[in-house]
Amino acid sequence: MLRAVRHGLKISAEVRQALHEKRGVVALESTVITHGLPQPTNIETAKSLENIVRENGAVPATIGLLNGEVHVGLTFSQIEQIADPSASAVKVSQRDIPFAMAKKLHGGTTVAATMFLANLAGIRVFATGGIGGVHRDAEDSFDISADLIELSRTPVAVVCAGVKSILDVGKTLEFMETHGVGVVVHGKSKSFPGFFVPETDFQAPYNSESLEEIAAIIKHGRSLNMSNGMVIACPIPQEHVAADPTLIENAIQKAVKEAKKQKIVAKEVTPYILQRVNDITKGRSMKSNIALLENNARIGAKLSVLLAGRSEPESESSPVRAKAQVPKRKVEKKPKVVCIGGTNLDFEAHTDYLKHKSNVGVVALPREHQSYIYYLNCTKNETKALLNK
Repeated sequence: MLRAVRHGLKISAEVRQALHEKRGVVALESTVITHGLPQPTNIETAKSLENIVRENGAVPATIGLLNGEVHVGLTFSQIEQIADPSASAVKVSQRDIPFAMAKKLHGGTTVAATMFLANLAGIRVFATGGIGGVHRDAEDSFDISADLIELSRTPVAVVCAGVKSILDVGKTLEFMETHGVGVVVHGKSKSFPGFFVPETDFQAPYNSESLEEIAAIIKHGRSLNMSNGMVIACPIPQEHVAADPTLIENAIQKAVKEAKKQKIVAKEVTPYILQRVNDITKGRSMKSNIALLENNARIGAKLSVLLAGRSEPESESSPVRAKAQVPKRKVEKKPKVVCIGGTNLDFEAHTDYLKHKSNVGVVALPREHQSYIYYLNCTKNETKALLNK
């Protein structure tokens, strides 16, 4: 059963209950279902990710759009619905959400859109494959993923395998540093993972082997009302590495050149290159993609459980937070007051009383409201006379 809640989101009963009980919830994107993987692998992977989250003590919340309605916690039948090619689901980034809603479209949410919607629903952890970043020719194309902008302004922890290696990893890390995005590698080394490969030549600012420590970092950031997100970069397990890094890099270079030649631009670039890399590696890169998705779902679930068990103040920037318990103030009835004397007011009042005075003004209400009566330039006897009227 689905129930509509604030912000126009439809949150599943299971997710609503978990949030209410402050249990671990993990957001999952749906672009991997609609655009990232072929059928039936996409549906099988989506179900596998949800099962892994449950097995590790958390509740999965796959986010997507059906007929223009935003769903947080898609059912299996709904996942199959948006995965169907005949549904013509569109790729929905953060900026596209209102358009998809207005046009009543089916949509798969990107990292940026999923972060945004997860935060609206009150979900603090999001597990995905890899985040978008700065493209390799960004100095000419200015192609920088909206994922990075959303990370700079949305307080959600994103568990991923680093930046997709088809991008410029170094420039992406520099961009995140400039925009205040926290980056922690979950592992022994600070070497930032590159999606298909567990290590790159670039270093993250921090690393930690302890999920408890990472949970503490997130907790302290929220206690300071920091509005930025955090990247928890998890290297792909060595046994699932698709091929030699050189082979992967050569495949990427070839795919990038083909994309330029065919004038493939904007949000169509990444799906095209990933598909071509999979073709060139004869399916090995897709197997790695699925393995890292499952690894990140497992880590994300454990992290969300740790965070759910911690007592922490809600961030003021969070759309979902408990109402403050403000003690009721005892309001005392004010005594009636009459102000007598000269003063300056921002208005001029005229009266039929005391016409012989040259500068007299009277503002008067009925006797039952005499606490709000003001007399200007009246003598003591004149005031008594007025009060008796």
